[in-house]
Amino acid sequence: MKVPLHVVQARRERLGQLLEQHRYLPVKELCRRLGVSEATARRDLAALVHEKKITRTYGGALHEFNDRFPSFRERQKQGARAKGKIAVMALACFEPNLTYFFDSGTTIYALAEAFREHPVTPVTVVTSNLPVCEMLASIPGVQAFLLAGQLLHLQSTLLGETAQKSLEFWNFDVAFLSAEAMDERGLWNSQAAIVEQQKVVLRRSMRTIFCIDGTKLNRTAPHFLIPWERVDALLTDASQDKLERAGIVLTENQRPLASGGMTDSAEAEREGDGSRRPSAEGEMPVHFL
Repeated sequence: MKVPLHVVQARRERLGQLLEQHRYLPVKELCRRLGVSEATARRDLAALVHEKKITRTYGGALHEFNDRFPSFRERQKQGARAKGKIAVMALACFEPNLTYFFDSGTTIYALAEAFREHPVTPVTVVTSNLPVCEMLASIPGVQAFLLAGQLLHLQSTLLGETAQKSLEFWNFDVAFLSAEAMDERGLWNSQAAIVEQQKVVLRRSMRTIFCIDGTKLNRTAPHFLIPWERVDALLTDASQDKLERAGIVLTENQRPLASGGMTDSAEAEREGDGSRRPSAEGEMPVHFL
């Protein structure tokens, strides 16, 4: 049965509104939200592309995200000191002979810079972050692997269904992840594609460490990622008092650490083998959940 033209137009208008709001949505998610088949969704996307209302990508639709969202290089200049502190703290989380995931984003890039200065090898690193992969691949003892996926050149990252599928080849001992916002409910991100990709990483990781600076506190973003009970550790420059004032209540298992980022026993082990990591300038809360 042929669908009336006004129904098709209304559906495509709704599709355009979804993409305007979320920037990126995989085809499967579009089908779920609109209650249509993949064939119908692809026809509607093609029509919007023809009308020059969206940019079509394999496995989804990016609605000017790459151009509208601040570029990777622009974001590098924001909060550099806080990102550097978080990066130095994260160095205490590395052990040799493990497999790590490095997320996209400039805080994770700061972590890669710190790791380059104080490497722990041998390790395997998998990332969607192009500058991170290029940097870590130059370190002896580091095997660096880049995900497949749709390249967003201004964001210096790889996203989409292909990237998610390529994650299925890996299991991670530790994943370093980022987020655009955090509040009492949990962690948030700006794009559906980023959240979907991070959820795959979460499923395939033994331990997840979120690296988030204090400017993201008490904020939300369009897409919810996970509640606090599913976060293994948070590295942030925000104090515990600020977290509590934002409604982020630590559980009994949480253990804020001092600036070195290690437990007393771990610190003693580092001192015993002469391989202590550098400490951050000033106190840096590390919250284990």
